[in-house]
Amino acid sequence: MKPITRIFLCSIAAAYAAVLAGCASTQTSTQNRESMLVASGFKVITPKTPAQQQKLQNLPPGKVTMMQKGGKTYYIFPDQAHNQAYVGRPKEYQTYLQMRTDKKLARESVETAEMYQDSEMQWSVWGGWGGGFGPWGPMAGPY
Repeated sequence: MKPITRIFLCSIAAAYAAVLAGCASTQTSTQNRESMLVASGFKVITPKTPAQQQKLQNLPPGKVTMMQKGGKTYYIFPDQAHNQAYVGRPKEYQTYLQMRTDKKLARESVETAEMYQDSEMQWSVWGGWGGGFGPWGPMAGPY
C-alpha cells in the first residue's frame, strides 16, 4: 500500500474514533443530567397529545427551561429522543442545582488531588527530574 493511502486511511480512522468518542461523552453527559434530575425529584412526563408533543419538540434541547402555568412555576428538561420531559417545581430545581454544584466541586477535588499527588511522592528526595532531563543530567551537553 502506498504511504499516502496509508496516511489517508489512518487519518479517516482517527477522525471516526474522535467522532465516536464525542458522541459517547455527550450521551454520558445527558444520562448524568437526567439521573440528577430524577434524583432531585423531577417527574418524567410523556406527552400524550399532538399539542403536547409539539411543545416538547419546541423546547431547547439539553437545557432546563422555566415555564409559568396557572400561576405556578415549572422547570422542564426535554428528552426528545425518548419522547419525554423531566418536570420539576422550584424546590426540585434548587435541589438539582445543588447536586450539580456538589458534583462539580467533587470533580474539582479529585482533579486537585491528582494534580498534587506527584508532590506527595517527594521527588526531590529521589533527585528530582534532573537525571537525564535537566542541564546536569547524563544527556546534557552540546550534542
